[in-house]
Amino acid sequence: MQSSPDISSRSAAQVQINLGERSYPIVIGGALLADPATFAGLPRAAQALIVTNTTVAPLYASTLKAALQAHFTMVHIVELPDGEAHKTWETLNLIFDTLLAHACDRKTVLFALGGGVVGDMTGFAAASYMRGVPFVQVPTTLLAQVDSSVGGKTAINHPLGKNMIGAFYQPLRVVCDLDTLKTLPPRELSAGLAEVIKYGPIADMAFLDWIESSIDALMARDATALAKAIQRSCEIKADVVGQDERESGLRAILNFGHTFGHAIEAGMGYGAWLHGEAVGCGMVMAAELSRRLGLVNADFVARLRALIGKAGLPVVGPKLSTQDNAGRYLALMRVDKKAEAGEIRFVVIDGPGRAAVRGAPDALVREVIDACCV
Repeated sequence: MQSSPDISSRSAAQVQINLGERSYPIVIGGALLADPATFAGLPRAAQALIVTNTTVAPLYASTLKAALQAHFTMVHIVELPDGEAHKTWETLNLIFDTLLAHACDRKTVLFALGGGVVGDMTGFAAASYMRGVPFVQVPTTLLAQVDSSVGGKTAINHPLGKNMIGAFYQPLRVVCDLDTLKTLPPRELSAGLAEVIKYGPIADMAFLDWIESSIDALMARDATALAKAIQRSCEIKADVVGQDERESGLRAILNFGHTFGHAIEAGMGYGAWLHGEAVGCGMVMAAELSRRLGLVNADFVARLRALIGKAGLPVVGPKLSTQDNAGRYLALMRVDKKAEAGEIRFVVIDGPGRAAVRGAPDALVREVIDACCV
């Protein structure tokens, strides 16, 4: 386990992921990216590689490189094309090409500077290069700060399924610089709020109450509100991941809305809807399924739908087929990672603040899809 950064002089918070020797801190605060102290205590290495994309690189790559040069002799940068559509083998190979071109060894530290796509691909590259090199998550989107950068899931997409090829591989540290959210496009901010909202129904109704009362402040990028949202989201995820690192049981509840959401992404074509947009709509569909299973009432579904809408997210599902829309959804969901022996597994709300993973009859799922995709 690596030592934590010295943040005593800054108004930053830490959330610890407790995984024994693989434990690490999530550091949350402002002005972290430019401060060399943020990256103190990492493994000693001659080289570091910043993996970013063409959108984020002009904004933050030089700042991070300057901070890292206090710790590494050489700091390289590779820019990947931006977007979910590029979460592929071909793009992953750009990272390997750069590592090999600079003769990087197994002590080289990779830094994932960007959103969820960059983080997932950097982590997968780190897990694979020389059978494992260290990496640090430096998420620059709200979605990545509250979800994808935490917990060690790494992957690329396949045309038939999202995140189907990857590995569990934990970072050494997650650095959430709140200042990076100032340049986030409004659509990306809303997408991140989907992953914030999900933590309420599955684990903490008091947090859901707070999100409802603070949604205007969050949409306006109020720093205090965003800091609280990120910290509480990370606390909930840290607790779940600490109990179930490899999603053998409890961790699956973090996928609330994702079974429907991943089908939307695959069916529409990766990048047509942002991941958070698909998850937001997927949560409405999963809540409606929960209602039809007799687990929550209609008021709960309406409450969640209203909040998701206020966050600027879609609440009506897209038509993936003009012939048999529900059938298309079902076919895509059967290749979801949570499916077992061909049975689709859904994260449902088993009463407010509690979640469970269970199957549902195809006929009932068809009713949900028909009702939510109008």
